[in-house]
Amino acid sequence: MENTISKEACQRKLNGIDDALYAIGGKWKLKIILAVKEGNSRFNEIQRAIGISARMLSLELKDLELNGFIHRNVDTGPPVQVEYYAAPYCDTLDGVLAALSDWGEMHREKIRRERS
Repeated sequence: MENTISKEACQRKLNGIDDALYAIGGKWKLKIILAVKEGNSRFNEIQRAIGISARMLSLELKDLELNGFIHRNVDTGPPVQVEYYAAPYCDTLDGVLAALSDWGEMHREKIRRERS
């Protein structure tokens, strides 16, 4: 007997994945979140930590701020200083980050074994 779900349940799952990928998908968003959670709060620190261009980092930070993952704090100085920090909402991604990291390590090992 097949283990299938209803069309409605399947559509809910697909919609959930679409929503998740919209908010945290792409090459950089989860890396930025992790870098900020690990204490990199200044723009250049984040940029160096993950190896991203300034333009892309700026775009991704704005998107993460819009979605409630990152807060931006501006100290009008002088000098003006901008710092980013993880919003409490980032904590909802702890399980996702751990699972993705574990899976990535497992997958890398699988590929290494198969190629050797």
